Amino acid sequence: MTPETRYDRIVIGFSGASGIIYGIRLLEILHSINIQTYLIISEWAKKNIEIETDKNLEYVKSLSSINYENFKLDASVSSGSFLHDGMVIVPCSMKSLSSIANGYDDTLISRAASVTLKESRKLILVPRETPLSRIHLENMIKLHDAGAIILPAMPGFYHRPSTIDEIVDHLVGKILDQLKIKHDIFTRWKDN
Repeated sequence: MTPETRYDRIVIGFSGASGIIYGIRLLEILHSINIQTYLIISEWAKKNIEIETDKNLEYVKSLSSINYENFKLDASVSSGSFLHDGMVIVPCSMKSLSSIANGYDDTLISRAASVTLKESRKLILVPRETPLSRIHLENMIKLHDAGAIILPAMPGFYHRPSTIDEIVDHLVGKILDQLKIKHDIFTRWKDN
């Protein structure tokens, strides 16, 4: 894949960390601009959709072009021959992060992420955990050194958000920036 080539296809993983609202919002935006999304949902992500949002699983799945169960290791996204513009795991649990960092590849999310790295495609991990242990940090360093982008779910406040939606959009905008997808969902920093 050359830098000029775009496939308008993004692989999205929802693992079991808190913060599923970020992933749903990312899907909503990509759906609205006709980017094909290949969604992998873990069992705990399904539970977090129920616990943390007023959305249901059918709605979330309807936003994706194709969706997969996390156990379906023979899915097309598990192969390096599947061409795409990048993969985002949002939210990314410490379990998924560890699996990827240590080459365990026991789920479709971790397998697709490992393939994304080995094919030198963009892998964006959005961990949502606090505080972080030394093990978490070491796994993040391993992944950073392997080429992944670690984009923690840490809200910024310079844009003076007044709603949760504005906080969510700010983080999702940061993900879109990394994917080189133009957007105007948050106000950028400007000189006074």
